[in-house]
Amino acid sequence: MSVDNVYYFSGHSGVPGKQNEGFTANAGFVITDQGVVVFDALGTPSLGAAMIDKIREMTELPITHVVISHYHADHVYGLQAFKEKTKAKVFAQESSSRYINSPEAAQRLNQRKQALSPWVDDSTRLVAPDVTFREETALESGNYRFRIMHAGPAHAPDDSLMMVQPAGVLFSGDIIQNDRVPYLASSEVDTGNWMSAIDEVRKLKPRILIPGHGKASENAMEALNFTYDYLAYVRDRMGGAVEAWIPFEDAYEQTDWSRYDDLPAFDAFNKANAYRVYLEKEKAALGGD
Repeated sequence: MSVDNVYYFSGHSGVPGKQNEGFTANAGFVITDQGVVVFDALGTPSLGAAMIDKIREMTELPITHVVISHYHADHVYGLQAFKEKTKAKVFAQESSSRYINSPEAAQRLNQRKQALSPWVDDSTRLVAPDVTFREETALESGNYRFRIMHAGPAHAPDDSLMMVQPAGVLFSGDIIQNDRVPYLASSEVDTGNWMSAIDEVRKLKPRILIPGHGKASENAMEALNFTYDYLAYVRDRMGGAVEAWIPFEDAYEQTDWSRYDDLPAFDAFNKANAYRVYLEKEKAALGGD
């Protein structure tokens, strides 16, 4: 899809593996009359290089910035190609350092070396941002303005969005995942704050929304509602089970998942998502922080 010189790459809406070569997330770029601003870098160095090649087919203008939605593997391993092939500055929210310096980052890289060999191998490395921000920052390039906002902690601590004006296009990162079951099972996920973040996104009134996973939508509110409604449904069902002292396995089996069970990543994510929210609600009920 392209509109007003805004383009995006649409990943496969499944779990990263050899069948999709790790191409499961979305990424995009904007061509201005001064250069190219990129949002996210995809999940392998070779995918990042393919992005650069595609951009080069369309313009010889320099790639000046790469804005990262959050430091999860499927969005950032492609940064290595941008560092090797361009002089672009990498922007990310400052909480990204928590992931970059964590044992989880090394564990995920080792897992991807197994799952995505040969596209992720011993030469693959995690690239840190050149510039970080706390709540919000902005870029200008030609006639375009880029408003970059922190929306986390939600899906991840460093969740960030990029609003492109005057195009009215919002790159949402994984705050919005259209027609795909989102991943909630990480200990970093805050489902309540995630819903609040989506409420804030509504106020931006984007004309077109490009989610972190799933197809772009010219009906931005519909795409927003999909993720919001999934979060609300899981929280409601698991919260009700905790209040009624229903064990998790029983609660999961008694829940009607029919509106979601045909979607990509349902088998991989949904039960773990529900269990994570069950524990979250259980902790709250017991007076935990």
